[in-house]
Amino acid sequence: MPPSLARPPDGGWGWVVAGSAFVVNGLSYGLLRSLGLALPAFAEYFDRSTQDTAWVSAIALAVQQAASPVGSALSTRWGARPVVMVGGIITSLGFIFSAFASSLLHLYLGLGFLAGSGWALVFAPALGTVSRYFSRRRVLAVGLALTGNGVASLLLAPVLQLLLDAFGWRGALLLLGATTLHLTPCGALLRPLALSGDPTTPPHSPLNALGLTLFTHPAFAVFALGTTLVGAGYFIPYVHLAPHALDLGLGGYGAALVVAGAAVADAGTRLVSGWLADHGWIPLPRLLAMTGALTGLGLVAVGLVPVQEEGWGGTLLAAAGAYGMSAGAFAPLVFGVLPGLVGLGNIFQATGLMMMLMSLGGLLGPPLSGFLRDVTGDFKASFLVCGSFILSGSFIYLTLPGALPPCHSAPSPPTPPPEQGELLPSPESAVVSPREPHSIPNTTC
Repeated sequence: MPPSLARPPDGGWGWVVAGSAFVVNGLSYGLLRSLGLALPAFAEYFDRSTQDTAWVSAIALAVQQAASPVGSALSTRWGARPVVMVGGIITSLGFIFSAFASSLLHLYLGLGFLAGSGWALVFAPALGTVSRYFSRRRVLAVGLALTGNGVASLLLAPVLQLLLDAFGWRGALLLLGATTLHLTPCGALLRPLALSGDPTTPPHSPLNALGLTLFTHPAFAVFALGTTLVGAGYFIPYVHLAPHALDLGLGGYGAALVVAGAAVADAGTRLVSGWLADHGWIPLPRLLAMTGALTGLGLVAVGLVPVQEEGWGGTLLAAAGAYGMSAGAFAPLVFGVLPGLVGLGNIFQATGLMMMLMSLGGLLGPPLSGFLRDVTGDFKASFLVCGSFILSGSFIYLTLPGALPPCHSAPSPPTPPPEQGELLPSPESAVVSPREPHSIPNTTC
């Protein structure tokens, strides 16, 4: 372990860590988003309904996020590097096991529980390490890491469709198992970093190890409630955007184009959002609520736009692109606000808890979407209902400190030193200790 630093280096090896997290994000969420292209093949082979096959992605997503606090606790105890390396091996084994599935239950176990457990050990530790390496350019670095989602979706969506056509779903899963093994060398690049404010001893109780005591902070509790509602709708396009395009008459490659279009818009706006947030022109909680509301409206638009018969789906592609832009802008902000709520010393636990909260909605969202599709015959009601969940969560974000303008004039706080990179000042009433540079004031109007 290197000597303790007074503050994050804000660069250097941190850019290598951000690149590693970029690949980790692509081989987790990017792959999970593209996996929806294989669901119709599962439904046809096993002769099951859309709702039944949707549980494959739903379980993988729920396990990945619900078990994220475990990955965070292990990273707090032993460091992110070995945890991510082991997670890569487990994920690869999940895909290889699923390639030999003889029933849908085997896919639930392989892609759902095994691969999901591996993803739970890689994403939160990798992203938490990025936050520890940066201060002034933190949201930009997080946004760069999160573009791996969009870039991987752009590449994997047409590649997966090609693999399905050439080798069938079994061969495609085998090749994906080999691809996800690259998570292991990505974990090896996560060099440990010691900061002066880190705890000197590991947590002794399970509550502290998992970070459950963070729920005693009012601002984090508000953030938790809003994030749970957002998670109920945020991941629906990951699972059902491609089947929705297929239902509207687009072919396999047309559906892949829609998924790829959303991915391009998603990836581009993550960097723009991170750059904008790091300049501090708009308070970070307010920006979070604004982009969350636009994401909900974009999801509603995806469900409402018509597609002309014998067309190439330009209207759906435009709506999916609008959703991708808003969802991409939202992603780095929801992670970037965490250091201001809990401090860098608790960033691993907070990231894991946030993933777990989103899993509560993510577990029910895709099956609910599949159920509504089976009842109504299309995905229109699915996208409308799930878009309303995101809008509800965004309104709750408005109660975070700094999300709304103050109801009385107050002198502007002094600008913090540039090397600290504070987006929000740290008065005495902060959620965490006043000595912690990344804190959000826990005050009300």
